[in-house]
Amino acid sequence: MNIQDRIKMVIKMHNLSSSGFADKIGVQRSSVSHILTGRNKPSLDFIEKTLSNFPRVNADWLIMGKSISETSELIGNSTEQTNSLVNAAAAATDESNVKKDVPIKSKSIERIIVFYTDGTFEETLPPVTASVE
Repeated sequence: MNIQDRIKMVIKMHNLSSSGFADKIGVQRSSVSHILTGRNKPSLDFIEKTLSNFPRVNADWLIMGKSISETSELIGNSTEQTNSLVNAAAAATDESNVKKDVPIKSKSIERIIVFYTDGTFEETLPPVTASVE
């Protein structure tokens, strides 16, 4: 996922149009259009305005695409809560919840996205574990 995709995700999660997003962060609508189409890369000023207007967006995630577990922080939550989310998702894939015709080894958690009613979201990846076969 590139930065354009992450910006699109921020726009979608806040139920905005691209022009509404441009108005909210105080940039020209054409700037947002050019970024979303890949014509231009977002400037530092654009990123700063985005982060200041959407404080729950993780800067490392927006800029570099790093997951919350990679940056060791979860905005608004502790690392323990992040681990709880990962553990809860892992528990949901236990054998009793998996179809019998699908081998358990073929399924694993790729990522967890938590959507909040205020339009924000958090994404995390489960910890990397060694595979035993």
